[in-house]
Amino acid sequence: MSAGPTLGDGVRVGEGVTFGAHVVVHDGTVIGDRCRVEDHAVLGKRPRLSRHSSAAGETGPLELAAGVSVGTGAVLFAGASVGEDVIIGDQAFIRERSVIGSGSLIGRGSVVDNDVTVGARVRVQSCVYLTAFSVVEDDVFVGPGVVTTNDDTMGRHGPEFALRGPVLARASRIGGGAVLTPGILVGEEAYVAAGAVVTADVPARAVMMGVPARVVREVPEQDLLERWR
Repeated sequence: MSAGPTLGDGVRVGEGVTFGAHVVVHDGTVIGDRCRVEDHAVLGKRPRLSRHSSAAGETGPLELAAGVSVGTGAVLFAGASVGEDVIIGDQAFIRERSVIGSGSLIGRGSVVDNDVTVGARVRVQSCVYLTAFSVVEDDVFVGPGVVTTNDDTMGRHGPEFALRGPVLARASRIGGGAVLTPGILVGEEAYVAAGAVVTADVPARAVMMGVPARVVREVPEQDLLERWR
């Protein structure tokens, strides 16, 4: 009933891996034990960049650790590294040189751009955009539709300009539809409310709301991550 996977040269497949219909696995991809790859997923796609792109750089093979689940229609680029037991949702898009830590979730239709680091046990909900050069530390929650940005000139800069994505510190929480501007730091255990536009650093444990976002109170002790493990 289903067409099997198309495997490129030098692909390594571990024990107990399952493939859905019409999966494409490009040259050199490494798939760990017990991975599940669903219909029409593409693994190890090579990047095709414009001459203005900041994403140039060496890209090795795509590497999936044991127990990774890749959803229907997801596209994972060569050079990405995905840790154990990560779940990649349907139609997600994982770019080159991105790193996703063990036990994390990338939701349906979300984009992890090039050179992004996502820690362990991170929950990225549906339709999130994590821009290039962002850092998301362990145990962060990113709500649906969150947008991060890394270029406050919107492309009006020379080659010497360094893009700066946001840094989301450990156990911070970002509400649905929030917008994070380039280079900001969201502090440890901070809480950014839904729809907020964050234009400045967020102190640790601060609750931020509004457009532009402002501190309204502190995260209470009973809401800290240690109470919910």
